[in-house]
Amino acid sequence: MPDPESSRWISTFLDARAADLGAARNTQLAYGRDLVDFADWLNRRGAGLAGADRAAVEDYLVACDAQGLSKATRARRLSSIRQLYRFAFEEGWRGDNPALRLTGPGKAQGLPRTLSEAEVARLMEAARSRGRTEADRLRDAALFELLYATGLRVSELVGLPVAAVRGDPRMILVKGKGDKERMVPLSTPARAALAAWLAERDRAEEAARQAGRPASRFLFPGEGREGHLTRQYFHALVKDVAVRAGLSPARVTPHVLRHAFATHLLANGADLRVIQTLLGHADVATTEIYTHVLDDHLKDLVLTRHPLARKG
Repeated sequence: MPDPESSRWISTFLDARAADLGAARNTQLAYGRDLVDFADWLNRRGAGLAGADRAAVEDYLVACDAQGLSKATRARRLSSIRQLYRFAFEEGWRGDNPALRLTGPGKAQGLPRTLSEAEVARLMEAARSRGRTEADRLRDAALFELLYATGLRVSELVGLPVAAVRGDPRMILVKGKGDKERMVPLSTPARAALAAWLAERDRAEEAARQAGRPASRFLFPGEGREGHLTRQYFHALVKDVAVRAGLSPARVTPHVLRHAFATHLLANGADLRVIQTLLGHADVATTEIYTHVLDDHLKDLVLTRHPLARKG
C-alpha cells in the first residue's frame, strides 16, 4: 500500500480534478488505479511520491513494460503520473515535475474495428429473438437499436434515465464525459423499439409498485449498485447476440457498434463535424480516424470490384 503522504496526494489530486474538469467516474477510477500502483511500487522500494525523481519514474515505466502491459496502458500511466506531479508543483508540494520531459511509449495507432451494414442487420435480428421472455426480447431490441441509432458510449446507454425517452421524442438529451450534454436524434426503428420496451417496462414497474418495491428512474433497470443495467452485463449480452448472429464474438463489442454508427454515417455522406457532435468528441481530430476506415473500405472496393483489377 502507498505511504500515508502519497495516499493524501492522490486523493487530493483526484478530488481537485473532479471539481475542476468534471472528469467522468470511469476516468477518475483509471487515474486512481494508475497512481496507487505507482505509489505502491515506490513504497516497496522505500520511497514515496514526494521524494521520487526522474530515474524512479523511468524505472517504473520499465517495470510496467516488463509486466507486458500494453503501450496504451503505459502511456496512460505516464500521463497520470505527469498530471499528478504538475498538480503537486502548482500546489507547492514539490519544486519540480520529475515526469515533465519523459517520452511515453505512445498509443498504438490501430484503426477502429467496425462492422458492415449487413452484419449490423444480423445483430439486430438476433437481438430481437434472443431472450427467454418477451420482456427480455423487447429490452434487447431497444438496447441494440438505440446504440446503433445514436452511437452512445455504453455507460451513456445503460445509465439513460427513462424520462429522456418519454413522449416519443425525435431527439434525446445525453449526458456524456465530464457531464457534457448533447442532443442525439432517434431513428424510426429505434423509436419503435423504445415504445414497445417502454410499454413492457411500465407494466413491470406498476406491478413492482403494487408489491411495495420502488420504481426505477432508469430506462434499463438492473440489479447493480447503480440501479441500472451494468456495463459488464451489456458487454456479455453483445457477445452472446454476436454468436447468435453468426459473427465472431471477438469482433463485436459495444464500442464496435459505436464505430459502426460513425463509419456508416460517414460512408453515406454525413459531415465529419456532425458526427463529432453526435459522438460527443471534444476534438474533431478524434473523429477524423473514421475517414481512414472509409479510405481503406474505398481502396478495397477499387482493388476487388474494378474490372481492370479483376482482370489482373
